[in-house]
Amino acid sequence: MIEVSIVLPAYNESSRLESTVGRTAALLREITSSFEIIIAEDGSTDGTDRIGEALAQKFDFVVHLHSDKRQGRGRALNRAFSVSKGEILAYIDVDLATDMKHLPELIQYIRDGYDFATGSRMLPESNVKRPLKRGFASKGFNFLARLMLGSKLYDHQCGFKSFKRTALFELMDSVKDTHWFWDTELFVRAQRAGYKVKEFPVEWRQGGATKVNLVKDVFGMGSQIFRLWFEFSWE
Repeated sequence: MIEVSIVLPAYNESSRLESTVGRTAALLREITSSFEIIIAEDGSTDGTDRIGEALAQKFDFVVHLHSDKRQGRGRALNRAFSVSKGEILAYIDVDLATDMKHLPELIQYIRDGYDFATGSRMLPESNVKRPLKRGFASKGFNFLARLMLGSKLYDHQCGFKSFKRTALFELMDSVKDTHWFWDTELFVRAQRAGYKVKEFPVEWRQGGATKVNLVKDVFGMGSQIFRLWFEFSWE
């Protein structure tokens, strides 16, 4: 078993995957002597798969998981965590929108006894620059998650999260969503089950074009809030 596994969910990330792996590895070497980086490559069509495989051949700490068809982020993360070897598990978005200066604290919160930790763009101390309409949509989504699902978090969607291995594996199979809502559902279930969850402020900048469809995916995530609310109402 190694100490830290970092998953990079990658869909059409050929322009930045190699640099992200290099930067992530350099920072991990300062944090721990035992780590792996798992590229969860999800049906890419721009050559990301070839880059991922080349990196896995070049570095013994890189694992490349390829899917011929797009699975959705939730499925890709489930698959990657299932083959991971770390005691501390984490994932970060390949665009590095969250400043990587926060990576040590992302890992340290789990070392300190938290079961789940997430960066947050919505706390007063957070430093965020993003398009106005996307910020508005995100605030609306997070408000509904708090109101309807009883979550105490202010930001469920930031792609900068870590987990204690045992805690994640105890909950992972209960998460039904397979795409963008995966994060929200996992952290809501973690809070309801009494796990120790840490939300901390981060510096965040829009990292290029988002993969989220503002209409289709936001509507889909909103419907998942109602699905989960309905499930909890029957419990």
